[in-house]
Amino acid sequence: MTSTAPALCALCPAAAHPGAPVRLCLPHLLEAHDWADGEFGVTDLLPSPCAFCGSRLGVRYPSGWLCAVCEWRANELPPEGAAASRVDVVYYLRYRDRIKIGTTANPAQRFAALPHDEVLAFERGDRKREQQRHTEFAHLRIPGTEWFETDLRLLRHVAGLRASAGDPWDLLARWRSERAARA
Repeated sequence: MTSTAPALCALCPAAAHPGAPVRLCLPHLLEAHDWADGEFGVTDLLPSPCAFCGSRLGVRYPSGWLCAVCEWRANELPPEGAAASRVDVVYYLRYRDRIKIGTTANPAQRFAALPHDEVLAFERGDRKREQQRHTEFAHLRIPGTEWFETDLRLLRHVAGLRASAGDPWDLLARWRSERAARA
């Protein structure tokens, strides 16, 4: 009967961690992990949408967060030239069983002041497009507000916007990036 000795760490005399892809002990694996996180960052949701492009996806480094889309440092205000990337959107927010149809150029800031459970969709457009949607769904409108009861037609409209675009924040980031590139 032969006995196989455990593999040793490539850097020290300790046993290599079982199942590790390289021959390293647990302390050296953790050290390599921390180095990789610092060097390459960890992709995760930003604490709040990017102030420049509105994306929710970020990369966390020891020094702070960067937007994964435009690489803007989280919690820094956009430069004055950010107006070049201004994009007006009509937004659809769900709160309980109602949907708000509104417009803004800064969804993150606007949504901070609104009760909502979910950002359903964005479509490019300004007040004119918003008014078109308000007219289109006027039979569902809660008087004196921009909130609408839900019905199959409104839900189909929102589903159509989502189907063609996916995540609303990714779509907004793309629109802003395109606009900045043209400017």
